[in-house]
Amino acid sequence: MDATGRTISTPDGRRLRLSEGGQPHGIPVLVQRGTPQSGLLYEGWVADARARGIRLLCYERPGYGGSTRHPGRTVASAADDVAAIARELGVTRLLIWGISGGGPHALACAALLPGLVAAAAVLGTPAPYPAEGLDYFAEMGEENVAACQAALKSPQAHRQFVEADAARLLRATPETVAEAFQSLLCPVDADMLAGDFAEFVVRSVQEGIGKSRDGIIDDDLAHLKPWGFELSEIRVPVLLMHGEYDLMVPVSHARWLAGRIPNVEARILPGDGHLTISVRRIPEVHAWLLAKLQPCSATSS
Repeated sequence: MDATGRTISTPDGRRLRLSEGGQPHGIPVLVQRGTPQSGLLYEGWVADARARGIRLLCYERPGYGGSTRHPGRTVASAADDVAAIARELGVTRLLIWGISGGGPHALACAALLPGLVAAAAVLGTPAPYPAEGLDYFAEMGEENVAACQAALKSPQAHRQFVEADAARLLRATPETVAEAFQSLLCPVDADMLAGDFAEFVVRSVQEGIGKSRDGIIDDDLAHLKPWGFELSEIRVPVLLMHGEYDLMVPVSHARWLAGRIPNVEARILPGDGHLTISVRRIPEVHAWLLAKLQPCSATSS
């Protein structure tokens, strides 16, 4: 896999583990991975980045893999971490995309770092909780409903659920990973969990949560409490993509977000689920982001 890793320090003394691929001196594009994932980059994304002249960056949110936990973090906390990464790398302008649980964190950066983030794309992204006018759990897969309900019940119930779920994921192999996600997979997503993408998912999850489940717990809590910014604060262009058959995050969340994010281009994708957009749609995302970036507006070390 054409990617390298390094660790940087934040102003408050935490460590963030960073992965990098594509063109080393290309246009910086930062990825916010989903829950529960490491900062591993899929080879298909790296190959597309290399072909387009993109320097593809990804970090593990606090509590995952090699990144220090940040207790009490909110979704908005991601903006401080991304700003720290940009300073460390000498990046003054970047593009960002986030998928699934990484989507809210990408939106936070779009809202809170308009001088750094030129445009953002979010894929399969959950809405804030509670979301007025949205039946939050309608058509959501059983496992994700149970995880949210445990988080809302008590810290003890949440930790117990996460540890049991993580134990199952840590036992998964590329051949059995589809069974581990069974209640969350529409048929087109189940078809995706084969070959190199299944290997990628297993490795990414196990690298992210093998040492600690704190990243999952803190992601869940951050998603379900106030995010720390308003969607109406976003002033940069946003692409919102969502699969019509998504069971991990129902498409109703995308429609709710599309009605509240200014300057948004929403693409509801018939025939797609949640995982299919990771495999099929990233070239479209990269092309859209690059088109929003003014020439010579990105620099990096």
